[in-house]
Amino acid sequence: MADSPDLRHLHLHFDPHAGIAGDMAVAALVDLGVPIEVVTQAIACLGLKGLSVSFETRRRGAFMATGFVVSWPELLPPVGSLMHPDPHAHEHRAYAEIRTLIDKAPLNEATRALAQKIFVHIATVEAARHGVPVEKVGFHEVGAWDSIADIVGFAAAFAYLQPRSVSSTPVVIGTGQVKTAHGLLPVPAPATAALLQGIPVVSEGKGELTTPTGAAILAAIVQTFGAPPPLTLVASGYGAGTKEFADRPNVLRVLAGQPLGAHSAGPDDAVLMLEANIDDMSGQLVAPLVDALFAAGALDAWSTPIFMKKGRPAVQVSALAPPAARAAVEQAFFTNSPTLGVRSTPFARTTLARSHASVSTPWGDVRIKLSHQRGRLFGAAPEFEDCKAVAQKAGVPVRDVHAAATAAAHHYLASQQERA
Repeated sequence: MADSPDLRHLHLHFDPHAGIAGDMAVAALVDLGVPIEVVTQAIACLGLKGLSVSFETRRRGAFMATGFVVSWPELLPPVGSLMHPDPHAHEHRAYAEIRTLIDKAPLNEATRALAQKIFVHIATVEAARHGVPVEKVGFHEVGAWDSIADIVGFAAAFAYLQPRSVSSTPVVIGTGQVKTAHGLLPVPAPATAALLQGIPVVSEGKGELTTPTGAAILAAIVQTFGAPPPLTLVASGYGAGTKEFADRPNVLRVLAGQPLGAHSAGPDDAVLMLEANIDDMSGQLVAPLVDALFAAGALDAWSTPIFMKKGRPAVQVSALAPPAARAAVEQAFFTNSPTLGVRSTPFARTTLARSHASVSTPWGDVRIKLSHQRGRLFGAAPEFEDCKAVAQKAGVPVRDVHAAATAAAHHYLASQQERA
């Protein structure tokens, strides 16, 4: 068998074209390449006697995908019964009980934190919906042991991957009605709708395609919604749901890849240099002027001490801007300085693509800026503002955090160049 690719520290893109449920999310990451034992061991840490999980292969439409199965004795019908087990029976679990269970389990901190974050999302919307304090929220379907296993299993798989960034296409939520503990409700169910606030959704497909657990997972991890960013694809995974749909394969797809950055090409490489020489303004006002130029759309802005006629000291303020921002940048010059004119010179430039990754320091994670061209990495450097924020929170000098982040960035760059 060929060596499996290293899936950690990549960009993840979720494609919920058939919706998303907790079991589909777990299965998709395992199908992507997360070792099964990462999930099973995390769930075993919960110490729920009789709870068992397994994975199976399912055909959904033209896809062969992975399914995630959770078994719990309470979910099985009595011996000799003709009833079929209902994995989403209306069991009740208090949020405080679930939080304590996860807190006491010997999970790694990244898994524990994400599992708690997902449950906090759910508890918050349930508390608002029922008008009770968060601590007193009682879960229904989401509180069933299989859903707890879904969330903890997903958190473990996601923590194993340590993705640098996460995106998703708009979420397909379904149509029609869904059966809940409160009776028939329109799709999306109230909890799902609340969890998806601010997230782009598509109402198509029959029935409930996105569950509260699936919505909570996306709300907790996704940073941007839309098409996937430019990537060098490394792997893809398909998690199968339990139902068959006539209009689409019931699978959740996850893509993993190396970000290529958002390179500007063609006309966008044409820029303008806008400049003004100023000899009648307090030096204290230069910084606010530069800030205003950035706010107006300048790509870069700076000042240079100069001497003008009769030896008068002055400052030359320069801004590099795309042609579309010319009017706004010129207005920023006129509004924030006494200059009576702004020079404009066209320039062409060649730029490297840029993207971000995250590295760890003893005081917290720091983003690093990556520069690359056609998939080849050239450099990596820490974002100073991240270093500053981490230092302030930890009460340590910024230079210590910056030094640690720089060393981690160099190590990250070397490891990525070796893989290339």
